Amino acid sequence: MAELPDLEVFAEILSRRFKGKTLELLEVKETKKLKITIKELKSTLEGKKLTSVSRYGKTLHFHFGDDQVLQIHLMLRGELVLLNKENTPPKFEIMVFHFSGDEGFAVVDILKQATPTLNPDPAEAPDALEMELDYFIAVFSKSKKKVKEVMMDQHKMRGIGNSYADEILWHARISPISLSNAIPEKQIKKLFNSVGTVLKKAIEELKKENGDELRGELRDFMKVHGANIKKSPNGAVIKSEKISGRSSYYTDEQEVYL
Repeated sequence: MAELPDLEVFAEILSRRFKGKTLELLEVKETKKLKITIKELKSTLEGKKLTSVSRYGKTLHFHFGDDQVLQIHLMLRGELVLLNKENTPPKFEIMVFHFSGDEGFAVVDILKQATPTLNPDPAEAPDALEMELDYFIAVFSKSKKKVKEVMMDQHKMRGIGNSYADEILWHARISPISLSNAIPEKQIKKLFNSVGTVLKKAIEELKKENGDELRGELRDFMKVHGANIKKSPNGAVIKSEKISGRSSYYTDEQEVYL
């Protein structure tokens, strides 16, 4: 699943490539997740210029003229594919955007879960890179859930998923099985700093690896999250167990608070 760093970089690439271009044709291939008619969506967006692309939590926002916003949530398996007139159309298309200059991109998803929303309501939870420390401390002090579960709860903080939750917790040396309200405030402050450090570092790594192309979700630089990683950079053996149905990776370097 695309997480905050991936989407931040995708938004920058798409904005560089398509900002100022007119959306000449919008093809809607899959309507299962569409809450309005295809006709309404096309009439709202076709013929308008793309003014910018931004990341909003775990979604992308495509800003068009007349203050129209199309939100795309890639969900578990959704991807973005750049197109040009020489490309073979990709499989499993959800939506295809054709811009002036014979360029465009497609949203593809083998599971057909990628979700478009026209002019979405604002989210209540803060973005993971925009949280205040006091809010962050309060979220964990009030919860009896495992710390990783809270970090991945998009109603508490937006943008962090399974992979980066593991990386952030390892960086802060807190075990993912720790109970949130048992973690000392000093360590919660350390975790808060790790959120910013790990996510911003990942964004920089992904910028270098993607360049001006959409190369997908890249994880080569991760320290502990991944079935093929056997030891942490410090040589500790990496363990794995399921937390909320997701594979979690951690080491004995991380303190358990219960």
